Amino acid sequence: MAATAPDPESKVADIRVEPRASVADSPTLSISEDDREAFLSFFTAEEDRKIMRKVDKRFLLLIGLMYMLKNVDYTNAATVKVLQVGESRNVLKELNMTANQYNWVQSIYFISYIIFEVPSNLVLKKMTPRKWQSRIIASWGLVLACHAAVQNRQGLYAARFFLGMMEAGLFPGLAAQMCSWYRSDEMGKPIMWMFGFQNCSGIVGSLVAYGISYMNGLGGLSAWRWVYLLEGLFTILFAGIVFLVLPDYPKSPRSAKWLTPREQEYLELRLTDNAPRTHDAAFDKTEVLASLKNPRTYAFCLSQILMNLGGYGLQWQLPTVTTSLGFAGLPRNQLLNIPPAAATVLAIIFAGWFLSRAYVTRPKFIMMICAGALAFFLVLCFNVSRYTTYIAVIFGTMFYSVYFIPFWAWRSASLIGSTGTAFTLAFQSSIGQVGGVIGPQLFQERFAHNGYKVSFGVCAGAIGASWLANIWTWYLTHDNEEDIKHVRRLRTKANRSGRVWAGEDVKYQL
Repeated sequence: MAATAPDPESKVADIRVEPRASVADSPTLSISEDDREAFLSFFTAEEDRKIMRKVDKRFLLLIGLMYMLKNVDYTNAATVKVLQVGESRNVLKELNMTANQYNWVQSIYFISYIIFEVPSNLVLKKMTPRKWQSRIIASWGLVLACHAAVQNRQGLYAARFFLGMMEAGLFPGLAAQMCSWYRSDEMGKPIMWMFGFQNCSGIVGSLVAYGISYMNGLGGLSAWRWVYLLEGLFTILFAGIVFLVLPDYPKSPRSAKWLTPREQEYLELRLTDNAPRTHDAAFDKTEVLASLKNPRTYAFCLSQILMNLGGYGLQWQLPTVTTSLGFAGLPRNQLLNIPPAAATVLAIIFAGWFLSRAYVTRPKFIMMICAGALAFFLVLCFNVSRYTTYIAVIFGTMFYSVYFIPFWAWRSASLIGSTGTAFTLAFQSSIGQVGGVIGPQLFQERFAHNGYKVSFGVCAGAIGASWLANIWTWYLTHDNEEDIKHVRRLRTKANRSGRVWAGEDVKYQL
């Protein structure tokens, strides 16, 4: 139960009565457990909701748009492949590339992404999230616009390598920053917003490509060049918005403009012991070494690699598969990619709501999602009608994408400190992208004769193996996840009675 409110004359109450006390000079970790419980007990459930609404308004829409833009900008390579397909101004014809050679466009991007993900995220704390994320977005926008100038496949390969380099660090940087603002049992919300908007990128990207297809030949440029140019310029402009709006950490100087000292203190004290905090060191080698020695690091990586191998393969091939079904000709073929994206967004919203209720632990939820993904990927391995194929594509994409809502919330709960969080999330993300390197290579032209049944068979096998890898990961994190579910339920119960849970919190276990 929540601790009894302390006497107003106590030193903890002074933080509430004297909001201008030097909060920045009293790092959260210096406050005893008893004082922490006493301080939290001053807050009502309504105050908690008010403070978190402030945080939500500052972050959720912005990080959603940032992640959507990233995904529009890197998945457009698959979209432009089928712009003016079979015509002289198609990207394959203009750059004299085969479909197999074009698959390397995505693989090279991920190779670069893997190389630079960890170094980028380790700079995040030193540079501050606002400055570093603005740099990431502006530089990738510039590289994206330069795609419009390439004249051969070597130039396109080089552009994709630099795009991966510049984009590296965006997602793990945002995830690491969110761990400083949201509790581990609340991480489903920001993850839901990021991945919900990410999958809106399928709708936005298809509509943009559809509209720009009518600019084919305008100014002497093919439609695919206009896609890269316009999206690149918009991205550069968006970087300026991020620089002006994105906050840093709860106790950063800029946060004092929209949070009182008492609210800043509350936001850090409500976090679990292992969460990263404002005054943590910019770099701590011991946290990196601890992460590398922890078997959980490799269990999570294996689960993600295998899931991404299957999912990225389908995402890369999705425009080609939907176009080949023959439901619509050019340029309306782009619109066939909207239903899979729309179904995914709805499923992600449901997943975020379901996680917030703590009905089951996150790994148990993931096992159900993996089973659904495997079922629909198996359908793609057999000769079925084109309608059944399209339904399988929709639900296969949906289950693959929704998997990452509980997955990243689960992953964020097993991290320690600012450096450990930044390093582990970046390491996890980079290793997990190995699936993005391999996935497109599964769809070689020699497998096209029967609708890539062999390719989808490998994808289904990878997802089945991911299901098994998640069992191992679940075993390694079982006690933590049960504790998180228990505390989440206690916090929900206290909230319903108008209180903030101030009792014993989740205790991280190695």
